[in-house]
Amino acid sequence: MNYHKSKRIGHRILSVFLYIALFSCMTLHVFAAPASLEEAAQQAEERKSLPIQSNQTENWPAGPAIGAQSAILMDANTGVILYAKNIDEKLYPASTTKLMTCLLAAENCKLDEMIKFSHNAVFSIELGSSNIGIDEGQSMPLEECLYGILVASANEVANAVAEHVAGSTDEFALMMNQKAAELGCENTHFTNAHGLFDENHYTSAYDLALIARAFFQNELLTKIGNTPSHHFQATATQPDDFIERNKHRLITGEIAYEGIKGGKTGYTDEARQTLVTCAEQNGMKLICVVMKEETPEQFYDTVKLFSYGFTNFSAVNVSENETDYSIQNSNFFNTSNDVFGNSKPILTLNQSSYLIMPKTITFEDLDSQISYETSKENEVAVINYYYHGAYVGNATVDLAEDAPAAYNFTEKTKTDEQETAQEPNVIVVNIKTVLTAVLIIALILIAIFVIRSIINSYNFLDGGRTTRRRRRTRRQQMPRFKRNRKDGPHFPSSRFNDFDL
Repeated sequence: MNYHKSKRIGHRILSVFLYIALFSCMTLHVFAAPASLEEAAQQAEERKSLPIQSNQTENWPAGPAIGAQSAILMDANTGVILYAKNIDEKLYPASTTKLMTCLLAAENCKLDEMIKFSHNAVFSIELGSSNIGIDEGQSMPLEECLYGILVASANEVANAVAEHVAGSTDEFALMMNQKAAELGCENTHFTNAHGLFDENHYTSAYDLALIARAFFQNELLTKIGNTPSHHFQATATQPDDFIERNKHRLITGEIAYEGIKGGKTGYTDEARQTLVTCAEQNGMKLICVVMKEETPEQFYDTVKLFSYGFTNFSAVNVSENETDYSIQNSNFFNTSNDVFGNSKPILTLNQSSYLIMPKTITFEDLDSQISYETSKENEVAVINYYYHGAYVGNATVDLAEDAPAAYNFTEKTKTDEQETAQEPNVIVVNIKTVLTAVLIIALILIAIFVIRSIINSYNFLDGGRTTRRRRRTRRQQMPRFKRNRKDGPHFPSSRFNDFDL
């Protein structure tokens, strides 16, 4: 056993003794003792009888009864809720709080920024709570800190990162609450970066799923959050060399399940077991949140919910199935022909929009509503889809750039036969082609006119010069035929008698 490892173990043993001493002296806030195994099992069994909200939707696939107080299964891309049980109840998140901590750190810092550990970061956490034994004054790059938080669930590392990002843990808590509000959380309030118990530190399964959606959109965080173990190597600013293992059994493979993308565990006496997990199969990426459960059932409840989701639901592309919002008149929602004959669709149904639907229903079973309340660039409207009031996804109506097809986003359209019978035949004339042809013909005519004018002018001038040359030649020959003024007319030969000189 090397010196640094011995030092870390010594620190932890000392922490335990101090905790016992302080606890016995009643100088530390006393938490409620955890329930016995029998009591915990009884409470979990009672929670199985709590109503499941998603089961109340007509013809919705029946979800499993689980021992968690609250749980949700949500599609990570669309936000569609497949399973819901007390999803808005305020509960303690414990260390699943650290998803938000790492999300803010990744958004506000670079991976190579050095995080220095202050006295407060190291010594303000509860004795005996999760840590990796970092000492005051030591430092690590942010990337290593993220591994410390997500793999080892180290509370002192979460504190140090919070101080680095916001200047203090209190200011960081304000940032956490602001980010939660931006993500749509309505039953969440954070007071710290690590999740240790505070009665004012709470969230709900639904809000925690929203935070997890943002977390799993970050590729780096997803990678780190899906790490079974991490080797922390000694450096000049952190002299210990050690390995930490993840406690998430679906990530380590202790409980096998296909397609796990990552997650975070959490536990306090008040919160009980909490768990956030992401898995991907069959074109769907699902997030499962389980709150207030007993170990190891949080893992098995998660497996039950994933199996329920991937078995009973599928992703359905909207543009491949939508018939109520289609185009029958090719001129509708097209730009007008300009002088050059350009005509393109200006609106199009987003080709990548898809829904999460129960496999037992068809696209025609859905209801839809158009909303024009959208602030996103190039989006004109959003078509929301429902099944008996349960939201199953949406499709956006976008400003087309190089869209292959246009859509008439009105209410239900007539059939092709009705349109053919009622609409007159339309002859489409390409104005650009016509104008181009007329212009070419005009240029040809102008060219011919100019060429003929040049030719005529050349012939006229040349002809005048030729005539004058001939006249000069005749004058030069004229003396042979002129009469002598003294002798009178003289004609050399009778052959010239016919000339009138």
